[in-house]
Amino acid sequence: MAETRENPTPGRDDHVIAQGWSRYTGEHHAIWRALFERQSRLLVGRASRQFLGGLEGLGVAAEAIPEFERLSDILEAATGWRIVAVPGLVPDDVFFRHLAGRRFPATNWIRKPEQMDYIQEPDVFHDVFGHVPLLMNPAFADYMAAYGKAGLAADAQGELHYLARLYWYTVEFGLMRSSGRLFIYGSGIVSSRAESVYCLESPIPARVAFDPMRVMRTAYKIDDLQAIYFVIERFEDLFRALDRDLAPCYAALGGKAELEPGRLIATDRLFGPNVTIDAKEVA
Repeated sequence: MAETRENPTPGRDDHVIAQGWSRYTGEHHAIWRALFERQSRLLVGRASRQFLGGLEGLGVAAEAIPEFERLSDILEAATGWRIVAVPGLVPDDVFFRHLAGRRFPATNWIRKPEQMDYIQEPDVFHDVFGHVPLLMNPAFADYMAAYGKAGLAADAQGELHYLARLYWYTVEFGLMRSSGRLFIYGSGIVSSRAESVYCLESPIPARVAFDPMRVMRTAYKIDDLQAIYFVIERFEDLFRALDRDLAPCYAALGGKAELEPGRLIATDRLFGPNVTIDAKEVA
């Protein structure tokens, strides 16, 4: 099956391309449908209400890969964001400029049938199903824009590795606590069959209360299930983490040893796994 990638438009430095929706084949849409239906069933009782509400508000459904322009019109009315198509991972500075301008760069290609459970790079399912629904939430949308601005500053200061950890453990692999239970909001989890169950119910990983300095000290691995997750109470906690001059934070972190993902420290506040329940109880 041919992928739907194309190169950035010559002369453009933002890497934006046309989505090329008409080039998606029936097989492309079938892969989207299979992934959507699988994850939708799995996330009942596991995903945060903010994620599920955003998915519903956008009208993202199983039938076909969504058109970015239609989603953008809904997003822009809700939080001022739009989706722009890109051919794959883009340079850091390009990524941050898009976020700071309330544009989410989403890849326009979809994985192959043999990649249903794992891909090395984000595809349109990861980006649109995983990331875009939370951009309907005003607090999370503000956090993402603030992250883009902070990323540009951190890149200029040579401190990007600290901020990358914050993105990894919040936007990609974040958990939220509500009514005494843990729920998923991170896109890397909601788009993954295995991690959607493991992060909430396995006794193996640590689940630690969110603290931005703790998070920025913690290394991560990209090719395995996570050894640690950080738990927020509300999205405003994320925005507050960036609503300040981060240069003193980076200076303080420079004097501390990096923490391996599975290592706990004395100040960690821990949460246990969710007890397995019937999804109807929290639907």
